Amino acid sequence: MRSVGVEEELLLVDARTGDPLALSAAVMAAAAREGNGANALEEGALEAELKCEQVEFATRPVLRMGELAEEIVRWRAAAARHAADAGGAVAALATSPLPVRPSTMPGERYRWISRQFGLTAQEQLTCGCHVHVSVASDDEGVGVLDRIRPWLPALTALSANSPFWQGKDSAYASYRSRVWNRLPSAGPTDVFGSAQHYHRQVRDILATGVLRDEGMMYFDARLSATYPTVEIRAADVCLEPGTPVLLAALSRALVETAAREWQAGRPPARIGLGMLRLASWRAAKSGLDGPLLDPRTLSPAPPEAVLDLLLDHVRDALDDSGDLDLAREGVTRLLARGNGARLQRRLLHTTGDLRAMVSECVRLTTAPA
Repeated sequence: MRSVGVEEELLLVDARTGDPLALSAAVMAAAAREGNGANALEEGALEAELKCEQVEFATRPVLRMGELAEEIVRWRAAAARHAADAGGAVAALATSPLPVRPSTMPGERYRWISRQFGLTAQEQLTCGCHVHVSVASDDEGVGVLDRIRPWLPALTALSANSPFWQGKDSAYASYRSRVWNRLPSAGPTDVFGSAQHYHRQVRDILATGVLRDEGMMYFDARLSATYPTVEIRAADVCLEPGTPVLLAALSRALVETAAREWQAGRPPARIGLGMLRLASWRAAKSGLDGPLLDPRTLSPAPPEAVLDLLLDHVRDALDDSGDLDLAREGVTRLLARGNGARLQRRLLHTTGDLRAMVSECVRLTTAPA
């Protein structure tokens, strides 16, 4: 069975006012004192990110979704504890609902990003969820990347958790993905065809000088530069801790299904990059509250139909891993209850106040999975 690990970026906020707080350095210092700031995916890690108003953790790789749920709850609780030590709290929100002028972490790499990308980098306070799934080789990994392309917008839709931007409703479910896609290497990719061609394209991109290093290949899915994994990066950080478990189960099943297709010599769907960008935009706009694009035909379809197609596409892989019931129940629950974007808007309607809404999101972030 393929191992799976999750990286989540969390917003650092004032628990009372909901305002983002530049506490990353203090949170990392608190984590270091406790000894769980190790920088290795195998051990689990709490790390700084681009902006001082966010922090990231990485789970260790696991085989069972129950283990992953425990890891996510444990690391969210650790991040919340260290944030409290620094005078703040954590919220699993993919953008700040309240106005913010984010500050960039110190360090030459972060300074380079700020100089290179200007206002795009200055505004880039966004929190994503990245799922790592193990692969046997780069050849298998690229075979997977080529075959999961049409399905990634569905992951954006189910994870969408960023309806607000600078104090206003953005009219998107995942505005994070729109902000993130301002970066030149972000978004969907063409079919690579082989590991050799993938690595040649990475070298060619780096040779332009537009990007500093391979870590800035911000594709929706990529080969990890550090671990023997495919890293799926299309999702918002999810408000409730059970949702990234569902996301991970579906991601692993997508990787396994694609690997089987690659091994059997089945060619990837030749969907053009422009159409994939449209599908990605549609998912960001609608989330689970409007039409998506059918991954096979790219015609409009209800979100329920698209998620049914996804479950059907990966059914055998889910069954083999023991995750079929978890995935079915998770999708059914998500469609009924709503993703983070729907929950945020519902909370705002109930409380009438963005600050009160963020305070409730702080509570939901560390609820049981």
